[in-house]
Amino acid sequence: MTGDIPNGSDDSDLPTETDVLVVGSGVAGCATALAAAREGADVLVVTKATRPEETTSHWAQGGVATTRSDPESFERDVLAASADTADPDAVEVLVEESREAVEDVLVETLDVPFDRADDDGDAEGSDFDYGREAAHSEPRILHVDASTGKHVLGPFLNHLDAHDRVTIRSDTAALDLITNEGRVHGALVDYEARCASDESSGERSDLPDPEPVFAGSTVLATGGIGALYRNSTNPETATGDGIAMAALAGADVEDVAYVQFHPTAYSGEDPFLVSEAVRGEGAVLRNAEGERFMPDYHADAELAPRDVVARAVADERERTGEVVLDVSSLNFADEFPDLAGKCEARGVDWREGIPVEPSEHFLCGGIAVDDRGRTDLDRLFAVGECARTGVHGANRLASTSLLEGLVWGLRAGEAAAGFDPEPVEAPDLRDSDPDLPSGFAREKFVRLRRVMDEQVGLRRTPEGLERATAVLRRLKGEVDAYTRTRTSRSLYELRNASVVALLVTRQAMDAEPVGCHALEDDTSEANSEEAEARASD
Repeated sequence: MTGDIPNGSDDSDLPTETDVLVVGSGVAGCATALAAAREGADVLVVTKATRPEETTSHWAQGGVATTRSDPESFERDVLAASADTADPDAVEVLVEESREAVEDVLVETLDVPFDRADDDGDAEGSDFDYGREAAHSEPRILHVDASTGKHVLGPFLNHLDAHDRVTIRSDTAALDLITNEGRVHGALVDYEARCASDESSGERSDLPDPEPVFAGSTVLATGGIGALYRNSTNPETATGDGIAMAALAGADVEDVAYVQFHPTAYSGEDPFLVSEAVRGEGAVLRNAEGERFMPDYHADAELAPRDVVARAVADERERTGEVVLDVSSLNFADEFPDLAGKCEARGVDWREGIPVEPSEHFLCGGIAVDDRGRTDLDRLFAVGECARTGVHGANRLASTSLLEGLVWGLRAGEAAAGFDPEPVEAPDLRDSDPDLPSGFAREKFVRLRRVMDEQVGLRRTPEGLERATAVLRRLKGEVDAYTRTRTSRSLYELRNASVVALLVTRQAMDAEPVGCHALEDDTSEANSEEAEARASD
């Protein structure tokens, strides 16, 4: 799909009731909608995205890990990558259901054009070309070049758009959940949010009040938290909306201290992710002195777990000034034409190495759910990156995110069907003071990202986390003062981001320092004071 996300029928009215409300249009949300519709439920998918590129799933590069002939090794790899912190029962569900989910949805229903082996020059009818990535003991990753996500999500959205039980509304932001006595009854949504306030002038366009959508079940599939960091492989829409709404409604949120950073994002202007599959095919990391350094950090070198590689890349960039991914041993342009094209578009001669740096990539925790995506609030489900299933523990194994979204989406969709909507009194979002200072949300986001980058990023110290908590608490107080009397999408995104930033920071103070949560001693008081001053600016 290269155009806009489908936006329902010609009837522009937003449905006020539905059997299943899905918030989010990535692979996890799509899988949920498909499964619920198959169970006979009427499904409404609302998404603040207008184009597939505004979802995290679209940007997934490596592919979809799946079980081949040795499911036990797949389970071992997931657990080992997590530093043995993943839930073994959740991992078993992921592995046992991976093959059926992939074959049913991705191969048979969507006909995703996964790359195939071409040993005899004719790919027709040949086996899939399974790739290998870091911490995988064997090749087991289905892929389409290094742009798998867009080849999965586009067909998925088109398939749902044609389904007579599914309605999709793009540019529609969920602002708050509708709750009553521990049960979630739907959400307040802002349809056609593109008409919201013009922050460059501080003026507000006329908008209808946020509308309640009552649902038998509500499923949050809102993706990650990349917008909380300056450098992220996520789109700017990843503001942690689902996690914040669930937390504010009283749902448990777990393991959000474990924020994974990808080791190899292009470090120049207009950054992009350089898939781990490139290292899986033999590319190596070199510092500014031309030295290959990963064998000095881990026995698996470039194929070590992501947290190990990311910190090593950061170390070598700090020590020598630069790290490049050396792809000279590969037929790079033929094996990864999409990535070669991105390099060329930015004037990067990949033959000389691709400059890389770590970048925020994936949240391993989220809204606590069971093996069917159920939260501890009645009729509220969560799937995908905003959910904590237990599969990833403290560190995610490469190319398991699309698979997790698919498997838990299908399971949650089945479980969410069968309930009738029950309208209740919806919360009143006040809009008595429409004036917002020019650039308010933008400026507060700059402040939030600064403190997250400097104190809650790839490396953390106890003192830094304490300072970040103080700064973020003040920031959230400022934002709350406006949300009490004003309603706009940008303001609620900022509220959500500040809520989640505080959750990440507070949990990081108590979480086990393992996997992608590296907690270090504060060795430079002077540097700490300088960082605090910058964060408070």
